[in-house]
Amino acid sequence: ALNIKKLQEIGSFRGIRHRKGLPVRGQRTKTNARTRKGPKRTVANKKKATIG
Repeated sequence: ALNIKKLQEIGSFRGIRHRKGLPVRGQRTKTNARTRKGPKRTVANKKKATIG
């Protein structure tokens, strides 16, 4: 186990990922990063398109 604080201080890629709360070990984040990102934030005001 490496020191996370050290990674953040030297400004490495992994340190930045830790700071942003994103996956650190190269997983995809387009889908499936929910454990690191936390619960889904729903997009507000997505109403169906009205005809007319």
